[in-house]
Amino acid sequence: MSFNQLEIEVAELISNCSGRASIYLQTPEGIIDIKGQEIYSSASLIKIPILIEGYRQYEKNIVDLQEIVPIPLEKVTTGAGIIQALSPDRMMKMIDLMTMMIIVSDNTATNLLINRLGIDNINKCMGSIGLKSTKLQREMMDFIALNNNIDNKTTASDMVLALKAMKEESFLSAASSQQALSILAYQQFLKLAEGMDLEQVNVASKTGELPGVQHDCAVISHGDRIVYVAVLIDGLEDQEMGRHTIVEIGRSLNKYVMGA
Repeated sequence: MSFNQLEIEVAELISNCSGRASIYLQTPEGIIDIKGQEIYSSASLIKIPILIEGYRQYEKNIVDLQEIVPIPLEKVTTGAGIIQALSPDRMMKMIDLMTMMIIVSDNTATNLLINRLGIDNINKCMGSIGLKSTKLQREMMDFIALNNNIDNKTTASDMVLALKAMKEESFLSAASSQQALSILAYQQFLKLAEGMDLEQVNVASKTGELPGVQHDCAVISHGDRIVYVAVLIDGLEDQEMGRHTIVEIGRSLNKYVMGA
């Protein structure tokens, strides 16, 4: 598929989505930017900059990835993740919390990391990367904050910038960047990747979801072709409609990177 055909297909999929939809897509042949700077509730996409800050603090010897972190019962939260289903005498390494935060979007792991790394440090990290509209303002499952209109925010273009910082090894060391991407490659919740031939195409991704919200962002590569993409959708009455839109964008991207 040519870049022009990709642009046509993606624009049609975005325009036919029943919710508010944005995409920022960077390819070797150009950028497709459809409302890529519009601000959304980040949902679990905010976990990507938390992951980056974890590795930054590791490189600065502020945290040890092998550090054993106790998980007090009062810190266990609901929603996505599996820590809530484990035995009550929970303890876990920092690196395992970071991994669970990404691959099963574990909310308890995320909140423990927010507490350990610090909200201000995470937000400063995002500023250092160049993210202009992304901000961490609350922990996961904090409905009191949500009811007071305090939410985590991001844009499609910011999420692509965060992915590029890892893939291009421009913020973290090469070793840390590669480790972070390898965690994203183990993602268990697939949307863009569901529409892709994962035996041929490499995908490192992070999804996000809330009522009426469907997001995904990914680094997609095949040979020397690398694509960065973030799709953000909200205002959905039909949750599956948003998910279907993202999966179909993945199918188009698969044809593009494969040259089919």
